[in-house]
Amino acid sequence: MSNEELQAWVEEISIHSFHIPFKHRATFNRRLSTTGGRYFMKSHNIEINPHQLEIHGKEEVERIIKHELCHYHLHLAGRGYKHRDADFKKLLQAVGGSRFCKAIVKSDGKKRKPEPYRYVLRCVECGTEYKRKRKMDPARYRCGRCSGHLRLLMLD
Repeated sequence: MSNEELQAWVEEISIHSFHIPFKHRATFNRRLSTTGGRYFMKSHNIEINPHQLEIHGKEEVERIIKHELCHYHLHLAGRGYKHRDADFKKLLQAVGGSRFCKAIVKSDGKKRKPEPYRYVLRCVECGTEYKRKRKMDPARYRCGRCSGHLRLLMLD
């Protein structure tokens, strides 16, 4: 599907489900990896993840488009457009949009794994361990359980 076909599809969904025209740009963005789509508040454009279309089909992408259009129409109307707002939740349920997109599975059949922990801070006094992805200075922190000194251990 091309960007022009996506644009026409988003305009059609906007009229059919929201009864309000979509007057900005909708495009595919292949760089999106963990999200189904996104809405830009400054430009009011929408980007859709094409991998969702390839893997999960048109029905799932339509729900993602409805989700992004909820952000779009509520933001332009000056109402609650964020995920936590009641206006957003109510409109999303009314039009049948998805709250979360389906996970994209890699070609080897595995889901994308989060970065493993590289560092462990261990309390010298009680032995409590704190796992961290980023390196940090143990001299600046104390144990949350006993206020003991921390020692940095690397897992690499």
